[in-house]
Amino acid sequence: MECLFCKIASHKIPAKVRFENKEIIAFDDINPKAKIHLLIIPKKHIPSVAAITESDRNTICNLIYTARDIAESLGVAKSGYRLVFNSGRDAGQEIDHIHLHLLAGSKLGSIA
Repeated sequence: MECLFCKIASHKIPAKVRFENKEIIAFDDINPKAKIHLLIIPKKHIPSVAAITESDRNTICNLIYTARDIAESLGVAKSGYRLVFNSGRDAGQEIDHIHLHLLAGSKLGSIA
């Protein structure tokens, strides 16, 4: 069974897409935790950070570069933004497809 994020990546389910290329798609989170809350995912199905392999190295790096570029295009690169990977249920991962959260747009509380 295809996962929710795979369906979004293949445009079988609508989403507010902010960025897309052949490898990555970024879209608004439907349950935002900040003024700006995007999910940046690879189109290739990778269940979690724990499941990445050496062959996924460039894809994961491209997620981070894409997040940086999106933050710049949204005008929040200088004021600041947060990038978060959750891996596993105890960390808050709800969809078994690796995704990078980009949160910004207002002052975020400290997590450390």
